[in-house]
Amino acid sequence: MPVNRNALIRYRTIDQCLQNRFKKWTLDDLIDACSDAIYEYQGIDTGVSRRTVQADMEMMRSNKLGYEAPIVVVDKKYYTYSDKNYSITNSPLNQQDMQVLSEVSDLLKQFKGFSHFTDLNEMVSKLEDKIYTQKTQSAPVIDFEKNDNLKGLEWIEVIRKYIVAKKTMCVTYQSFKAREASTFCFSGYLLKEYRNRWFVLGISHQRYKPLLNLALDRIQTITAHDDDYIENTIIDFSTYYNDVIGVTKSPGQRDVEVVFWIDAKNAPYVITKPLHHTQKLLSENDKGKIFSIRVIMNFELERELLGFGAKLRVLGPRILVKQIKKQLYETLESYKVPEEKEINPES
Repeated sequence: MPVNRNALIRYRTIDQCLQNRFKKWTLDDLIDACSDAIYEYQGIDTGVSRRTVQADMEMMRSNKLGYEAPIVVVDKKYYTYSDKNYSITNSPLNQQDMQVLSEVSDLLKQFKGFSHFTDLNEMVSKLEDKIYTQKTQSAPVIDFEKNDNLKGLEWIEVIRKYIVAKKTMCVTYQSFKAREASTFCFSGYLLKEYRNRWFVLGISHQRYKPLLNLALDRIQTITAHDDDYIENTIIDFSTYYNDVIGVTKSPGQRDVEVVFWIDAKNAPYVITKPLHHTQKLLSENDKGKIFSIRVIMNFELERELLGFGAKLRVLGPRILVKQIKKQLYETLESYKVPEEKEINPES
């Protein structure tokens, strides 16, 4: 049975809604969500009918598309999945999905090689490998870095839509340091990935309107709010992270020149994969090489440098050298424990 793009958009939208168990979804809620998605992706503003969404759910329940989605009605009003781990994205790709993916791949391949679209190369490779493995039922030939147990990925599309629509979110959030969660209004500006973790940068609507960087895996709920969206008129996000390793940065924070020595054996790793795009080779001899980078001092920078252990030594600035020494001293002290505790850490 042929399925058009609008139907696929509705199926994906219904699936995303029913996966979000923090909200109770009525039929009207699903109709609104599908209408918004069709408008966003296709520019069609006529909305989606009640009958269409009901038919979509029946199609998803059936095996015609291979979904057999366990959609149930709770309290004669709210729709959800009986299996909280179910998603149509976990189902095998059907013929229509394969056709759409092939069309998308062919379109994206036209842009490979253009300097403005270098980021597409990895995306196209991933897509082509997925199509290949699905068609041939063989093992993938590309294994990209991933973390299947990563939390918070379900919020990426939710937040992206709020940012594009310039709408205020009501976020319930609990950082690792907080004893309990807090709820506040938030205007999002940018989704940022760093080492398989996702963050959203934006303005809190609290008293002093602080700029916050929220980890998606610490978000508990997101709902719409009527507060006026706060436009970004200060920060150029196309360059905001140019002087950063990681995601931790405060507006107005100045970068510094970080100088470090690395031994000759490990220097090739730093040459072929620079710590930062500003990296420069300052000097070298038989024992090692001295490099510099110009970045903001933050936790991620320290973690990157400490990751080389004794193979790398920070030479400046002085405050960073002091901080690295402190971290190494505390690490050494943590190993100085009684022998009985080494045998039984729980004692």
